[in-house]
Amino acid sequence: MKTVDQKPIKIIIADDHPLFRRGLKHALEETDDIEVACEADNGDELLSLIKGDEFDMVLLDIAMPGKSGLDLLKQLKSEYPKLPILVLSVYPEEQYAVRFIKAGASGYLTKESASEKLVEAIRKVADGGKYASQTITEKLAFDFSDYEKPLHERLSDREYQVFGMISVGKSLTEIGKELSLSVKTISTHRTRILEKMKMKKNAELIHYAITQNLI
Repeated sequence: MKTVDQKPIKIIIADDHPLFRRGLKHALEETDDIEVACEADNGDELLSLIKGDEFDMVLLDIAMPGKSGLDLLKQLKSEYPKLPILVLSVYPEEQYAVRFIKAGASGYLTKESASEKLVEAIRKVADGGKYASQTITEKLAFDFSDYEKPLHERLSDREYQVFGMISVGKSLTEIGKELSLSVKTISTHRTRILEKMKMKKNAELIHYAITQNLI
């Protein structure tokens, strides 16, 4: 909790769902040491607002329209290396948490988390700490060798992104358009993904994603 002369933690929420932002803001208004100062519903708006003001933390959804969550995080950390970013996602932590924390996020929470846990995470991150579950903390601490890692964790960030899109049934053309990359480049990524995961066709990738709870 804040002392009399301590300023509240000034936060910007980046999420494309107005109802979720409203609920989050309402939950945080119950505290006296956290202030939701601004809201953004896409990556471009977030970058524009941050450029024009100073914030203590970003609460970042990783599935907004436009630039991918991982690319947006990397850009934010490149331009504002000292700005803490706490990821809030609908995706289970086993799908993305390790990648986002390695890319510079200060913590990862699912949107199903209780508001008390979110407040705890905000305070810890604002104080310079990191916030993750014990499972993710252990994965980060041990950083297993490639031989011990699950197949999908051997993929690069871009390959993992393409793998995820293939897993939900998107065509190479659709993926290329969404990522602003040529179909040839996406095809090359697909080939590498199949090689690294020791598979031969998309159906195997989809089956793997389902059995690993990645979609």
